[in-house]
Amino acid sequence: MRQIVLDTETTGLEPGLGHRVIEIGCVELVNRRATGRRFHRYLNPERDIDEGALAVHGLTRAELEREPRFAEIADELLAFIAGAELVIHNAAFDVAFLDAELGRLPGTPRTIGTLCHVLDSLSLAREMHPGQRNSLDALCKRYSVDNSRRELHGALLDAQLLAEVYLAMTGGQGALALGQAAGSPSAKETRTVRALVRPPAPLRVVAASEEERQAHEAFLDLIAKKSPEGCVWRTLEPPAVGRSK
Repeated sequence: MRQIVLDTETTGLEPGLGHRVIEIGCVELVNRRATGRRFHRYLNPERDIDEGALAVHGLTRAELEREPRFAEIADELLAFIAGAELVIHNAAFDVAFLDAELGRLPGTPRTIGTLCHVLDSLSLAREMHPGQRNSLDALCKRYSVDNSRRELHGALLDAQLLAEVYLAMTGGQGALALGQAAGSPSAKETRTVRALVRPPAPLRVVAASEEERQAHEAFLDLIAKKSPEGCVWRTLEPPAVGRSK
């Protein structure tokens, strides 16, 4: 199974108001393992960046003036994500921006939803942790993913963090070697693992003492007295010797 964990940074919050994508970061997973392949581009938005967005990612228009435009990298991006499942946190936001960028290209209109299946990790997190904070930072803390480098948002860094969170959240694989190709074991993984063989031994059975049995019966008597339906346990076990009535 091939998955692409994707994140974007933008000039603002509303693609319908002409805001643009300024950074795209993607990390490839195959069969829940990082392959080491990634896609990362900064983009020239050809417009100003809102102050609120600038405070989040720190990317200025001046820094992006010499970067390619979306139209120049669109084919490369689409080739990278083609046929994969996209894992995106708050997918509606990123997909709306990518669809708006695709809509500006000449030719037959294309949308992310027609090219890939999209999995929203925010919706998944809300199902798994209802009533709790499910931002990427909150999930990193919950699943012990180190996000100490995340002073500002960045598409590639956030995609890498989300990949670790997603794997931990869906299968318990918390340690993700993002720079390591699939199939290349680490030094720790090259050690030979031997099965632990225990010598056969009879199963030890410890029976309750008479004092313990009497205490158990007294507790069942109390349940029977307090419950209008009686003691259900006594319908499931044989009567004991000396049971009070």
